[in-house]
Amino acid sequence: MLDDSLDPTAEALDTRDGFPGDLTGELSGEFSGEEDDAPGEEEELPSVEQLLGAAVAGVGGAERPGQVKMAQAVRHAIDNDEHLAVQAGTGTGKSLAYLVPALRHAIESDSAVVVSTATIALQRQLVDRDLPRLAEALADYLPHEPQFAILKGRRNYLCRYKVTAVWPDEEEDQLFDPREVSATGRMVQRIQEWAEQTETGDRDELVPGVNEQAWRQFSVSARECLGAQRCPSGAECFAERARERAGQVDVVVTNHALLAIDAMEEFAVLPDHDVVVVDEAHELVDRVTSVVTDELSETSVTAAVRRVGRLIEQAVADRLQEAGEDLKALLAVAPPGRVDQLPQVLGVTLALVRDAAAACLTAMGGRGGESWGGGKNDDPEKAGQRKAAFTALDEVHDTAVRILEAFGGDSEVDRAEVVWLDGATDRRPPVLRVAPLSVGGMLRDKLFADRTVVLTSATLALGGTFDGMARQWGLGPARGEGAPDDKRKPWTGMDVGSPFDHARSGILYVAKHLPQPGRDGLPKEYLDEIAELIEAAGGRTLGLFSSMRAAKAATEALRERLATPLLCQGDDSTSLLVKQFAEDPATCLFGTLSLWQGVDVPGPSLSLVIIDRVPFPRPDDPLASARQRHVAAKGGNGFMAVAATHAALLLAQGAGRLLRSQGDKGVVAVLDPRLVTARYGSFLLDSLPPFWTTTDPQKVRAALRRLTAPAS
Repeated sequence: MLDDSLDPTAEALDTRDGFPGDLTGELSGEFSGEEDDAPGEEEELPSVEQLLGAAVAGVGGAERPGQVKMAQAVRHAIDNDEHLAVQAGTGTGKSLAYLVPALRHAIESDSAVVVSTATIALQRQLVDRDLPRLAEALADYLPHEPQFAILKGRRNYLCRYKVTAVWPDEEEDQLFDPREVSATGRMVQRIQEWAEQTETGDRDELVPGVNEQAWRQFSVSARECLGAQRCPSGAECFAERARERAGQVDVVVTNHALLAIDAMEEFAVLPDHDVVVVDEAHELVDRVTSVVTDELSETSVTAAVRRVGRLIEQAVADRLQEAGEDLKALLAVAPPGRVDQLPQVLGVTLALVRDAAAACLTAMGGRGGESWGGGKNDDPEKAGQRKAAFTALDEVHDTAVRILEAFGGDSEVDRAEVVWLDGATDRRPPVLRVAPLSVGGMLRDKLFADRTVVLTSATLALGGTFDGMARQWGLGPARGEGAPDDKRKPWTGMDVGSPFDHARSGILYVAKHLPQPGRDGLPKEYLDEIAELIEAAGGRTLGLFSSMRAAKAATEALRERLATPLLCQGDDSTSLLVKQFAEDPATCLFGTLSLWQGVDVPGPSLSLVIIDRVPFPRPDDPLASARQRHVAAKGGNGFMAVAATHAALLLAQGAGRLLRSQGDKGVVAVLDPRLVTARYGSFLLDSLPPFWTTTDPQKVRAALRRLTAPAS
């Protein structure tokens, strides 16, 4: 309990282990592991349960029922070629729960297993901590010590050829602050020195890091790459070495973006595999959407013109330059936001860009095979310049075509993509973007069709069901619910719970007495509430705001009235701010989206999480609003399917910042009264951990004071 801070009538809430489709009970016999020891057969590998026990002992842990349950479910999914969605709360030990059965399968089948994450932090945890310790712990139980490797997109590796070749300057036509140019120049020099020493070429090993402008001068995308056979540095290529290493291991750790590229491109990026584990699966749709979103701007057109340079007749290149200038002038005066109907002038301008880019491609020799001049006998420097020009022209042409084709449907139901204009900022001009309204079909056909996929996260069962996430992923009905003619693989969703006693370790406080949030910034009542909560907690507060403007406004207003040190995202690098926050319990940290999902601060430094409002997408968010309208046009509830699901996911992630270790206790305070007054409130509440809930401000303040009071 929160010492004496929780209401004595509080009762432990249901940990929600029994969702429809839960494997418990129905498959408990199959999970026993007894079938692993059939007599008379060739000696088999130890069971998943035995390996998990050895792994937990090897890393100095303790057996957790949720971890065992999850490992058994993963094994069952792999053995039966089914998909599995697992919600595993913080502290479950889900990494071991999926790594153990994945490793067992990889060694038994002699086929790599791919583990995909959304964040670099989790990749590093897996590769630097979890997998090395697991491999050592299981070395005596398996035919060989498990091997693993990390594989990233080509852009993340230094290109040896580009270090020595002369390519067009990535940003030579743009104006920069002289101080930024000087800083970038120093970064370029550091990269050149590092290039002489590095054994991996992995950007993440360059510490301190460098900005994108500097790094792009030494890296290439997959489309820009000459290919190992044609490139003069192909035999020494860092990216190819990483791919070769990945082809020789049991577990390949990658990211959602590369997983999407591998699934959707005609060429293979990852080694052959039949099992994928998607950790941080709540991020999968957004990461895949980013991969398949294209953009067109004056910058991309100008870069293509610059790269084509003297490779074609000037008159042909000038035609594309003029089309780019027309696009620049048009976008400069166009209103930002979603483009529902294609204006005639924009259609004409896009057609000019498309046709001019096609003419440049034709002048270079066409779009097929060896046409860009990348043969082995070509001048290497010229081959690189031609491939760079070809890639830039191809992207401009194809994006213009895609935007034009996005308006082909006769109705909202027929539309497959959305187009919008992002307005200019201090660092870039206006940009036209095009993205699919849904990536579910792509995932269904490209990712889920021919491999077993395990999807896991602490937040997947939104509103108490996996249906919302399953629809976004393109999965069909859950196992036992499908139509007889549904050819998709069956899937099961299960919640293995959490080792934390949420109802006795934390309070969910909803400030029902406050007014609904408006559009004119934080009301005075919200600032007063935040101040009083922080004072009761003695600092120790993570403030999660729906916008950076709100976070900064709260910081400025409260710094004047609180003695507590108050940090705000943007004051320094986020990692340094989090470190400072964790080291000083009296400190508060305010911020926005990345803090909702990226903060892990166990212990007394974090006793209070404040959420200013239900985090619905902005009404003018072009992609979310288009998706919502598309669902409604097909007869569904667009608000619940898109806006409420988005809000539930973020709320659950934000609330999950509170309890990070067994001894943690505290309060999640949601200032938005709609959480308990609106019709959709129950859906949002069902998505949150089962904290004890109250709307009484006095109980919460008293609880915080008792929690943070010094021991007598």
